[in-house]
Amino acid sequence: MNTETLIASLSQGLRPVGRGAVGWRLALGILAGVVAAAVILSLTLGFRPDLWLAMQGPTFWMKWGYTASLALAAIYVTSRLARPDPGRLRALWWLGVPVLVLSAIGATELARTPRGEWLAMWLGKTWMVCPWLVLALSAPIFVGLLWSFRKLAPTRLRAAGGAAGLSAGAFAATIYCLHCPEVSAIFVLTWYSLGILLAASIGALVGPRLLRW
Repeated sequence: MNTETLIASLSQGLRPVGRGAVGWRLALGILAGVVAAAVILSLTLGFRPDLWLAMQGPTFWMKWGYTASLALAAIYVTSRLARPDPGRLRALWWLGVPVLVLSAIGATELARTPRGEWLAMWLGKTWMVCPWLVLALSAPIFVGLLWSFRKLAPTRLRAAGGAAGLSAGAFAATIYCLHCPEVSAIFVLTWYSLGILLAASIGALVGPRLLRW
């Protein structure tokens, strides 16, 4: 069998992949993981008792805006890296926008707060557990993304794993907001971000092994 005949036989009956197939596949994986993480949160930590009241103030939306915007930017990068040819990742700079905005809010908070209260504002009451809880909640979301990648074809496996971990961490932090009582932007910027970066680091570490196809 010559090369042309082999190619023709292998390509016979193939159907083109829909334009939105990657997005839908990732959305299903994330949705399953987010639901699982929310159930885990409700059964273990529970939602904050004053959640409805908190949602009427700016602090809650400051936290949610940071984590949700970071999650959306991260999942876009993940969707690009899920393809054999991700092209130029021009949208990477969007990942820095939420960080810069929250940094500006945090700097404003510090400027309005006496120096003696800065440490308490930065550490809050839950700094020792916050990153680890975000990391733990990211696990089912990362598993959902691994399921999504089973029918995708990434070639930059470490980068794809890191992006998937970043997405899982950011979505997990968004869910964690439903429990977390902290109100400081500098707390969120430090300890939420640390949990998200831990998830991204683990994703980059295991990506070459788990995303291989």
